Amino acid sequence: MQDRPLILGIHGLANKPPKEEKQAWWAAAIREGLRRNLGEDPGDLSFEFVYWADLRYDAPLSEDHNREPYYPARGRGPFPSADGACAPTLTDRLYRIVEWAQEKTGHLVLDDFIIEHRLDDLWGYYEDGTFREAARERLREALMQHADRPLLIAAHSMGSLIAYDVLRQLERDGRCPRIAHFVTMGAPLGLAEIKHRLAEEHGALQVPYAVARWSNLGDREDLATVGTTLAEAYVPNAAGVGVTDCPVVNAYRRPRGGVNPHKSYGYLRTPEFSRAVAAFLDGERGAAPVELSGVEGA
Repeated sequence: MQDRPLILGIHGLANKPPKEEKQAWWAAAIREGLRRNLGEDPGDLSFEFVYWADLRYDAPLSEDHNREPYYPARGRGPFPSADGACAPTLTDRLYRIVEWAQEKTGHLVLDDFIIEHRLDDLWGYYEDGTFREAARERLREALMQHADRPLLIAAHSMGSLIAYDVLRQLERDGRCPRIAHFVTMGAPLGLAEIKHRLAEEHGALQVPYAVARWSNLGDREDLATVGTTLAEAYVPNAAGVGVTDCPVVNAYRRPRGGVNPHKSYGYLRTPEFSRAVAAFLDGERGAAPVELSGVEGA
């Protein structure tokens, strides 16, 4: 049914397993979160995946080299939620001091280092125009194909940057479909270098006009989320829709131990994301706000 609500996912940094496998793992993580957090089973979840890793890597990530696959998490019951407001961490405060110094000198040295050496695909996105345009086109095609359906975009990491760029471009072209909920996870959109580049291309940083709700999920230990909150950096759109910054706990663990607070599966299983999906899939509450645990005004 073409009018059914659709979750449209777009992945983030680094090479990935083949598209079919990665898409199935995202859908499984979403379902796992819904079952454990809300006791719900969506059945035939309407989910599609925008895959762009093949535009940058010669071959998909093989099973032998994948240190962070999806697998059902141990335990029962809801996944953990963050306590308290989205307050800046010590790393955030230090970064903001450095950002102020970078702005004064006009040299974004720290940002360049982080992007080039820790977020390499972001560097490639801005240095390789052919790759950048091809990645954007993948999402544009998906949005145009499903323009008549209620849409929730789930954008992880660099996928949030691609999604923001595409939504602002389509906004200028006057053909952007309505986005019921834009959910960014582990988004690097608060980095000074990224904000500068976005402003150069799109003008003032603001919520895309076609977005009816924007929730930004971030684990405060996730390096990609360092810097200003998105509510500080991106002003509301003409309809008054602003960004809601949602602190979350990314509980992903590698099969052999070790944490990764940036991993997509951990974000997809958070109670905050599960509530966003459940509200979206419920037609009567599709525009309902995400309930945040112990957070006011975030």
